[in-house]
Amino acid sequence: MAAATYAARGIRVNCIHPGLIVSAMSARLTSAPQVAKRLADANPLGRLGVGDDPAALAALLLSADASWVTGQQFGVDGGQGALIVSPRS
Repeated sequence: MAAATYAARGIRVNCIHPGLIVSAMSARLTSAPQVAKRLADANPLGRLGVGDDPAALAALLLSADASWVTGQQFGVDGGQGALIVSPRS
């Protein structure tokens, strides 16, 4: 709704949904090598995210190359969001 509301003013509204990013906030999970490896192995791209991953998309969205992109949601999670998890029976 915000994208349509503000489009006429030249304001674009998009959303970046990052996955697990190695950072101070995720250190409880990512600072233990065995846990970090298990999490990376469970990711389709086989690694954890770093700050440059969502930042690269943000830079693109802020550039003129994305001047016609608005109202979109982008998952930057190494494919984690595309996994289908079957419920346990």
